[in-house]
Amino acid sequence: MNKFCFVIHPLSFEDIARYEPGAKGKGEPILRKIMEWMPSYAAVHVTGVRTPDGRETEGWFVAAPLLPQQLMDFPREEVYARVLRAIEIGVELGAQVAGLGAFTGVVGDAGVTINARSPIPVTTGNSLTIASGVESLFRGAAEMDVDLATSTATVIGATGSIGSACAALIAPKVNELILVARNETRLRKLHERMAPGLPCRSEYTTDLDAAVRRAQVILTATSSTQDVIEPEHLQTGAVVCELSLPHDVSRRVAEHRPDVLVVEGGNMRVPGTPRFERVREPGSDFDLNLPPGTALACMSETMVLALEGRLEPYTLGRGIALEKVVEITEMAHRCGFELADMRAFDAAITPEKLAATRDAAHHRRCDSARAVVASGHVALTNSQVNRSGDTPARQPRQL
Repeated sequence: MNKFCFVIHPLSFEDIARYEPGAKGKGEPILRKIMEWMPSYAAVHVTGVRTPDGRETEGWFVAAPLLPQQLMDFPREEVYARVLRAIEIGVELGAQVAGLGAFTGVVGDAGVTINARSPIPVTTGNSLTIASGVESLFRGAAEMDVDLATSTATVIGATGSIGSACAALIAPKVNELILVARNETRLRKLHERMAPGLPCRSEYTTDLDAAVRRAQVILTATSSTQDVIEPEHLQTGAVVCELSLPHDVSRRVAEHRPDVLVVEGGNMRVPGTPRFERVREPGSDFDLNLPPGTALACMSETMVLALEGRLEPYTLGRGIALEKVVEITEMAHRCGFELADMRAFDAAITPEKLAATRDAAHHRRCDSARAVVASGHVALTNSQVNRSGDTPARQPRQL
């Protein structure tokens, strides 16, 4: 049986309590200092992952306990050392392939240097994340009765490895594609490289708000630690798939836009009877902040490589070959991994919730149409009154 390890880290100050329950209630300054000196450690023992044909794998989630902003701000060599120590702990436990979770797969050169220094092959898991994200976006569009063939799609974070690959996979299904990123030079070069081969109209912009307002379907894959999409940006009935952790979509969307469907795109249902047991508290389960039997797609890619005996550096760097996205999707399906049920803002999207979202979009469209008709009627009435002479239009003042 091949074994794996996967490097994890808390995504926010609130998230630290999932790792260390004793941290709950402590202030941010002390938590930040604790994260600075806390060494990597084995946090979760993963068992029960079994394919339909009986193959099994076992693994460990090893914590490199730094917050996203710390991973981005600390000296790169210090971050590399933390991540490599986490992988070494996995190796000591028997792991033969390693995955990089969340910001550990973003920092520096997206896993290339870490893989070169690691005692075992490394993957970022981004290939399966891309596949699950695009599939989730298309599923959400179907549920909201969005006609992709006539739609405009916006990809936010397009210059990243995930965003650019997602854009290429979305383009054949839509009428227009808008690429969005912060660095205009990199964005322009990406568009110049992609545009000749795209089967739809395309453009690029750094104006995120304008690009979101024009789109019926939106995929976001940024490395931002702040909210990116706000409720006032979105069209009625829009579908947003987010692949980012921390989340890119403001929670205000859930409160103020019941007519918009937001889905988390990177969740997979794990085959078998998976258990995620806390290493330091045997017998208690680690809260992945996901439904039972579900894991992130990047975690799932690492498990798939172990199950398939593909002990190799699979997804690394800023450019991801679409052939690998197709291949890992086929391997995942062969192993019994499936797209998880729809979910957003850390809660399940039930059939009732989905129906309510469709209804809210329908009613909002009807209200908008009535408002347009009413305003047109008022304008027409005023014009007729002026022409009738009953209420003459005001004449310019004569001097």
